[in-house]
Amino acid sequence: MAQVKICGITTPENMQDTLSAGADYIGLNFYAPSPRSVTPDQAGILSRITSPDVKNVALVVDAGDDLLGEIVSKAEIDLIQLHGSEDPRRVAEIRERFQRPVMKVGKVAEAADLEAMRSFEDVADYLLFDAKAPKGMKNALPGGNALSFDWTLLAGTQWKKPWMLAGGLHPDNVVEAIRLTGCPCVDVASGVESKPGLKDPEKMKTFIQAAKGL
Repeated sequence: MAQVKICGITTPENMQDTLSAGADYIGLNFYAPSPRSVTPDQAGILSRITSPDVKNVALVVDAGDDLLGEIVSKAEIDLIQLHGSEDPRRVAEIRERFQRPVMKVGKVAEAADLEAMRSFEDVADYLLFDAKAPKGMKNALPGGNALSFDWTLLAGTQWKKPWMLAGGLHPDNVVEAIRLTGCPCVDVASGVESKPGLKDPEKMKTFIQAAKGL
């Protein structure tokens, strides 16, 4: 039914568990305030526990060129995920400078948020739609807040680039999310964890089997 990205891997054991469960994309988080964050050196170790069929994704938030350069030099990165306030010009610049495909994240609460993502269709290789955190939410992260948005906003929409759905997904709702949105790929972090930053092997396996219709 859909491909799967597991985001926020922090240990070699979890990296191997994620590969064994059948993930298509594995996210390495470089946003320091997140409980799922890793350093470029740690990512270098994790990213080499890999499979030719799986893409390693570097999640960054308004990262400067120094950090991006360190990440791509120390880790095996196939895709850069831009989860901050990067505009189309910055997205294109990162893609050109670091010679990696890029994925731009849009934070969604209403239809206008989806339309704002149209400006990235010609500069990004992938799009990802995540839930926008409420203004009053304390300690909100750019993503991974276990929040979902109204999935019917995406129903019937067409995009020029491959796209993913994130936000509040877990093994019990992923099939419904795919059915309502038609998304080709789902992205999960907290929904398959035993605690923040530590993935649960059984939850990952159940999630992936549900998403893939196994």
